[in-house]
Amino acid sequence: MQKRLLVVDDEPAIIKGLKFSLEQDGYIIEEAYDGQEAVEKFQSQDFDLVILDVMLPGLDGFQVLQRIREKSTVPVIMLTAKGEDMDKILGLEYGADDYITKPFNILELKARIKAIFRRANNVEDRNKDQTIKVGKMTINIANRSVLIDGKDVNLTAKEFDLLQLFATNPGKVYSREQLLETVWKYDYLGDLRTVDVHIRRLREKIEPNPSQPEYIFTKWGVGYYFVDK
Repeated sequence: MQKRLLVVDDEPAIIKGLKFSLEQDGYIIEEAYDGQEAVEKFQSQDFDLVILDVMLPGLDGFQVLQRIREKSTVPVIMLTAKGEDMDKILGLEYGADDYITKPFNILELKARIKAIFRRANNVEDRNKDQTIKVGKMTINIANRSVLIDGKDVNLTAKEFDLLQLFATNPGKVYSREQLLETVWKYDYLGDLRTVDVHIRRLREKIEPNPSQPEYIFTKWGVGYYFVDK
């Protein structure tokens, strides 16, 4: 089945180029040129992935991402300006799965899109009907859902990937570099804050008290590990 992508940018030339190039790979592309249009299209249609520029007229990319995360965990790749590290950090804070800096190489963007879909497909194929129960938490690998005390926990794609990796390898300590290599699957140019932001957000969602974790612990000077209690 063809994947549907929503591309959001206020520069027609960028959207035109992305639409042409991505359609060559068989994707169905829907475009939006401002934040409000993006929200309206996302709410009225189903998409498999969103490419979202930070700088948009009206609602900016962060506001659009917040609206998306209110109802969906669809993967979101943010487009940020060169050198704007704070945009990258804020994007991750708001729940983006990935970011790429303008001007970007279309081949790199395509590779990241394919990596996101490939990981999702591989996980589903390998782990059909598997569930992991840890304390009050139930992780369903097949449908990528998490329940705590019977209540749904809304995780982004990357947050779930991290939790699954930890839960299937309890006690194993992962360095930030190892997590980047294993979960993101490509070079993040040494930006280890990506891992820290995602771990903090994951803790906020699954830990009763994030400052005193019960599941994901820090091995100071080394990395993170999961306790199967």
